[in-house]
Amino acid sequence: MMRFGISVALVAAAAVICAFPGMAAARPPPASGPPNIVFILADDFAANLVSPARLADSMPNLAQMMRDGVSFSNYFVTDSLCCPSRSSIFTGKFPHNTHVLTNSPPLGGFVAFVANGNDAHTFALTLRADGYATAMMGKYLNGYIPARDGVRPGWSEWDVAGAQGYDGFGYKLNQDGAIITHPEYLTDEISALGQEFIGASAPAPFFLELATFTPHFPYVPAHRDAHNFPGLAYDRGSPFGAQPNAAAPRWLQGIPPLTPDDLAVIDAGFRKRVQCDQAIDKLIGDVRAYLAAAGLSQNTYLVFSSDNGLHMGEYSLRPGKLTPFETDVHVPLVIVGPGVPAGVTIGEIAQNVDLAPTFTEIGGGGPGPTEPDGQSLLPLIAAYAAGGPPPAWRRMALIEHHRVAPADETDPDLPGQYAGNPPNYEALRLSHALYVEYRAPREVDYYDLTKDPGELHNIAASLTADRLARLHAILHANKACVGATACWAAQRMRP
Repeated sequence: MMRFGISVALVAAAAVICAFPGMAAARPPPASGPPNIVFILADDFAANLVSPARLADSMPNLAQMMRDGVSFSNYFVTDSLCCPSRSSIFTGKFPHNTHVLTNSPPLGGFVAFVANGNDAHTFALTLRADGYATAMMGKYLNGYIPARDGVRPGWSEWDVAGAQGYDGFGYKLNQDGAIITHPEYLTDEISALGQEFIGASAPAPFFLELATFTPHFPYVPAHRDAHNFPGLAYDRGSPFGAQPNAAAPRWLQGIPPLTPDDLAVIDAGFRKRVQCDQAIDKLIGDVRAYLAAAGLSQNTYLVFSSDNGLHMGEYSLRPGKLTPFETDVHVPLVIVGPGVPAGVTIGEIAQNVDLAPTFTEIGGGGPGPTEPDGQSLLPLIAAYAAGGPPPAWRRMALIEHHRVAPADETDPDLPGQYAGNPPNYEALRLSHALYVEYRAPREVDYYDLTKDPGELHNIAASLTADRLARLHAILHANKACVGATACWAAQRMRP
């Protein structure tokens, strides 16, 4: 049922705008049944890949999705590293609560995800309890081995690859327990499998995650796209090629200037990344067309995002991630669906811990095993749809990072020379600033984003002792919080 163009799910969300945002909203299902959800998660899809000039040529379907729905302009990951970020997505918990800190055991990867009990607290289990068919396709978690690790709890269909998926072709999928080798390009294959799942599941409600391995290194595009965009070069705007000054963190100060060979590698890699994105865009377009043809568009939320960003020459860093800077932690989030307003940008701070409670709220908010630290995004979307003021919202994003072990050659995100491998840190991304505490050696960074959007000038030394003490206390409250109530209180603190 629709009321004034807003779905029942969003009407219910609007009803709790003035209440604590973590409270589940009681709401009846729409007449056409509970809404469906399709979640498309790209790998290392940086925010600069959605610049308007680039989207028109490389991703017209994503551009259309942005025109048809809402885009979150301040959406951040909890950790710019694949497995910790994906663990936060599945559970709605910060890394300090999933205890998945890297991509590999003992502190990370699939093994740590399971060992720390996260398998029992995912949105998939909650949605299954609410009567949803659930499908996981593509990339799951780093270290997942199809022949060893089987189908995970909460998923009614499972089509998941291991590390071979980065190759794009000739990979093995665990398909509901059967190990099958595929010659097809992986992004195309999960698109086809996803459409089959939708057709087989409807009219029952379904949740479908389509997780690509691209545009992650080694940047393997579909054959049809492998020669597109000849001569395309990476943006040379600030902070590209910037050299650290004396106030920069020590881990950054040893980075030498980019060489002509570095520039050639960056341009070639970026061109391949954009080529990879064309297959992702085709997936978006094909899935939306299938939903429309099946009469499901009006009752299906489609969500597009990334697990983390990627720097390519910023601060003179060679291609990599792991930093607290915008290049790595700020990624796209686009949502279309029933009652979602068209062409709207939401500027409130959102994080990937918000996806699990958003999905479970769409699914009915029934009893389930999730214990998220994040908040459903439905109240924000409902407020923008209604044209009213947004609800009281968080004032910061929490970012956590554990240093990647240089000896771990099994990690696909092992930083190369001069790519940047910061020590352990926690950070607060405020609306106007970035505050970072590095643990060893102990350092503090503060960047005023109003005056310094490129995060080039660490001005922590100019802050008063009281100001630094306040920021430290807020960061401590955030990195120690457990559960929606405590974490919301920490993220609502006034800096």
